[in-house]
Amino acid sequence: MDILYLIRSRLDQLSPTQLKVAEAILDDVRFAASAGIEQLAAKAGVSPAAMSRFAKAMDCEDIRTLRMRLAQAATVGQRFLDGSPAPAEPASFFGNIVSDIEKTLRRHLAGFDEQQFSAAVDLISQADRLVAFGMGGGSTVFSDELQFRLVRLGHMLTAYHDPVLMRITAATLGPHDLLIVLSTTGITPELLAAVDIARGYGTRLLALTRPDSPLARRADVVLPVFLDETDFIYKPTAARYGMLLAVDILATELALRQPEHSQELLRRVKLALDDYRHGEDRLPLGD
Repeated sequence: MDILYLIRSRLDQLSPTQLKVAEAILDDVRFAASAGIEQLAAKAGVSPAAMSRFAKAMDCEDIRTLRMRLAQAATVGQRFLDGSPAPAEPASFFGNIVSDIEKTLRRHLAGFDEQQFSAAVDLISQADRLVAFGMGGGSTVFSDELQFRLVRLGHMLTAYHDPVLMRITAATLGPHDLLIVLSTTGITPELLAAVDIARGYGTRLLALTRPDSPLARRADVVLPVFLDETDFIYKPTAARYGMLLAVDILATELALRQPEHSQELLRRVKLALDDYRHGEDRLPLGD
């Protein structure tokens, strides 16, 4: 139960005393979650008995249940409770978004290890079968992106996003196959469950994820994704660009491992695309 939503949705149904409690809670959720009943009652200017009646009004068995649900609500972080002020002019945040992207790209480039990318290319080159898993926004998109990058170099990778299909696929993998998993957080339960199935059959694992995450600890090779979230909660995470940078570097290093072979495959792809789209020479290759 989302207790904050419940409180806000019932504000117009509360008695004056209950409304004081609701306003005290919404004013400082973290304090309300950690304070004793007497402290919270004092902040609201009501009696402890009124606190118990408020808990009942919010479908809680008692004040202890209310505090537990407030504690759960507070775990999202203060920036999502207080919010951050919206810019006065819509265009004023354009530069901030670009600046955050530049910062995350520089941080990722500084944090990348050339040996890790070389080891990742070794895993891809040696694998009989290549499979990628990705769930959520950026990870789903970039697992598909990785498929586009590798297939045109002759490495037949298939990307999966459905949790049931990931489990089924994981059960068919073996020691000579490679599972590539993309996850900015590295904690998604369905993803980790599928990874554990594949690892149980000896499948090698390449992970693009946070280096200190549960997913990273399961991997043979990790290409790190660094998170550095700001208090401006309204924009998408800039870490997506770090993951895309890792995909681009990985694909380029893989192509350069056998440059003549890669050039021939890319020539064929260009010819096949030009044959039907009739575009100019400098169009992106398959994008």
